[in-house]
Amino acid sequence: MEITRYKEKHQDQVVALWQACGLTVPWNDPVKDIQRKLAKDPELFLVGIIDGIIIASVMGGYEGHRGWANYLAVKPELQKEGYGRQLMEALEKKLLAQGCPKINLLIRITNTQVIEFYKAIGYKLDDVVGMGKRLIPDN
Repeated sequence: MEITRYKEKHQDQVVALWQACGLTVPWNDPVKDIQRKLAKDPELFLVGIIDGIIIASVMGGYEGHRGWANYLAVKPELQKEGYGRQLMEALEKKLLAQGCPKINLLIRITNTQVIEFYKAIGYKLDDVVGMGKRLIPDN
């Protein structure tokens, strides 16, 4: 798998990947999320490509205090082959190069398969409550 920075030509494939992985929800427009990402830290938006086809993605961010990983996705038929781990390692290296001391994740509590994946690559549960407030509705 070649890991490279997201380019606008990747949009349709990335959105299809996110849909195939069940990462899209009605209250988040994936195209708007991509456009917002391209305006901030676009170098932390990575895709994994095999034979010209996007098979994985991760959208990273760093605001000076903590790093974040969102939209980690691997084509369902290629999951559990190490591609997600490779993408997270690439993101971690980029964040570390920027001086990022820690990465935070938000995972739906019902998504036990993803929780187990992150545990397997060294992430631990933090004793925190995730909260959010939508400032710009997408729908």
